[in-house]
Amino acid sequence: MLGILVVCTGNVCRSPLAEHLLREELRDADVSLTSRGTRALRDQPPTPETIGLATSLGIPVASISEHRAQQLREAHLAEADLVLTMAREHRREVVELSPVHVRSTFLLRELGRLGEAVPDAELTAVANAAGRSSRTRLDALLQRVAAVRGELPPPTAPGEDDVIDPFRRSEETYRESASQMASGIAQVVRLTRIAEARPLVTSR
Repeated sequence: MLGILVVCTGNVCRSPLAEHLLREELRDADVSLTSRGTRALRDQPPTPETIGLATSLGIPVASISEHRAQQLREAHLAEADLVLTMAREHRREVVELSPVHVRSTFLLRELGRLGEAVPDAELTAVANAAGRSSRTRLDALLQRVAAVRGELPPPTAPGEDDVIDPFRRSEETYRESASQMASGIAQVVRLTRIAEARPLVTSR
């Protein structure tokens, strides 16, 4: 089973929405999905705006409403094969908690931007060369995607890869925040599918 952890600040807006969008997309995959906050509003449900937005995007209201904010701890990272953060400060805090995760932690928008630069055929070849374990395959995929950082021009602005925080802001800001997640969500789904598509063992 692959472990995917999504991290934001309060764990009541961005990360629960991303978590549940991924749950819907990967509901038939062998994946454990969780979300946490670096300064979580502990035990609080998602904001009403997050619940409304989530349901408009096809997430069952019962599913998103059951979420309760939890504080990020080092122990939560132990089972994470991929950590997705909403902003640079979240990535920094994840790596400070668990330096070993420096290679498997990405800003969600960054992963979308980098992943789009690598063709399916190349990613499939990378995964197949890594073997049959989905965890080993995902690790190889993430390293290939991370290498794109040195192949593409850097973002024009420091916060370009951050997902805007909509907390206590307008519904329009909530929609903008969700829109910024879209390419990253798509790439997580793509990488997970490739990681799980184990190559056939040919008989001789």
